[in-house]
Amino acid sequence: MIPLASPAADEGPPAVLPAEDVSTLAGGVTGGVVLLPDDTDYNTECATFNLAVTHRPAIVVGAADTADVQAAVRFATAHELPVAVLATGHQAIVPADGAMMITTRRMSAVSVDPDRRRAVVQAGVLAQQAVDGAVAFGLAPTVGSSPNVGVVGFTLGGGLSPTFGRSFGWAADYVHAIEVVTADGELRRVSATDEPDLFWALRGSRSNMGVVTAIELELHEATRFYGGGLYFSGKDAAAVLHAYRRFATDVPERLTSSAALLRLPDTPSVTEVLRGTFVVHVRIAHLGDSAEGARLVAPLRQSAPLLLDTLGDMSIVDFASLHHDAEEPLYFREWTAMLSGYERDTVEAMLELAGPGTEPPAECVELRHMGGALGRQIGPPSAVGNRDAEFAVWIMSMRPPSEGDPEQVFAERVLARMRPWSTGRTYLNFSSLTTTPVREAYSPETYARLRALKAVYDPRDVFCLNQNIVPAEGT
Repeated sequence: MIPLASPAADEGPPAVLPAEDVSTLAGGVTGGVVLLPDDTDYNTECATFNLAVTHRPAIVVGAADTADVQAAVRFATAHELPVAVLATGHQAIVPADGAMMITTRRMSAVSVDPDRRRAVVQAGVLAQQAVDGAVAFGLAPTVGSSPNVGVVGFTLGGGLSPTFGRSFGWAADYVHAIEVVTADGELRRVSATDEPDLFWALRGSRSNMGVVTAIELELHEATRFYGGGLYFSGKDAAAVLHAYRRFATDVPERLTSSAALLRLPDTPSVTEVLRGTFVVHVRIAHLGDSAEGARLVAPLRQSAPLLLDTLGDMSIVDFASLHHDAEEPLYFREWTAMLSGYERDTVEAMLELAGPGTEPPAECVELRHMGGALGRQIGPPSAVGNRDAEFAVWIMSMRPPSEGDPEQVFAERVLARMRPWSTGRTYLNFSSLTTTPVREAYSPETYARLRALKAVYDPRDVFCLNQNIVPAEGT
């Protein structure tokens, strides 16, 4: 493998790129933009949703179509620049300093075929846009918790949905075709029959194999659900989490849920009764009859006095109200572990570290129910793992590191206490700025196959500014 230039942040950018070559690139990028660090719109083009990482690439191509992406990749390889891909920047991983950055936000078309229940989604499409486009035809894509996360990045990382997860499985399982620009600058359309190995690898490895410009998705005939949230005082966390443990043991797979220990800020964006408080937030999405949904959650409602109950019949258009994810850029880091079970001792361990009487340096410790369709392979096999997990633990901190990095220390303590129930795996989409090795997102066999395919499609590791899968040596 021939290493590409990838200077550390404190070394500054590489030598100035030849002006003639930059001019030629700009002339070939007809729909988008080409920007250098001194250009007026450079900082805006490089801006991310997650403020934990600031990018200072040597050059930015704001791509408007696949031809722009191809031109950018070919320029990068000719000048030995690593390539970073940015849609929304929700997931902070590594700075793209001194690199070629390709932004895809201008590639924002959604095309729905209601007869085939399919949608073609370009690289810059956001979740809310995809949902709005599909609902008009009585259909819906698999989406996450945030309205402004990119559909492509979410899906290529697996796509764990708090609305559709247990009912339909991973978002990646519903991808039928992918358009991708590989390191050689070629545009490929891959599927289960056309370059199936690359199709397998793309679904689960995010941006490691190339720049995905569009995906063709299968849509669901499910546009309404019974859902919302139950909010309890943090002092009742033990009663609620134990009730949730019992609840999760036998609910049907058409019900997806999570329970989070939240330290909410005292800001106008938070409902007044919850501002500045420690709460337990139980999120519910039941893809079935509302009366049945209400019956299933009755034991949770009765587990402790309620501060707020927002459960009711909902449109999938309002999917983001389940988690109330931030809609404006902010700083955050996240850690995760997949669990094979959730027992009484699991609850006690969580309470000891993040329950009443504690002051953890993290705003959220969440337990998300897996299983159901998430445990099955639906459609052609992919690199997406974690099908054996019954729960996921997710930790988020919105505090920049201080001396000793107490947030990292706390996250490591929680994950260590979860080890008796851990599958030994993590989840890429919940791993911003993590120190967890990427290989822990996969089984040893899957990781080895991904490395071998990386050596085929990206032998020089052009696409390395991500949760990097290093090409296998001697392949």
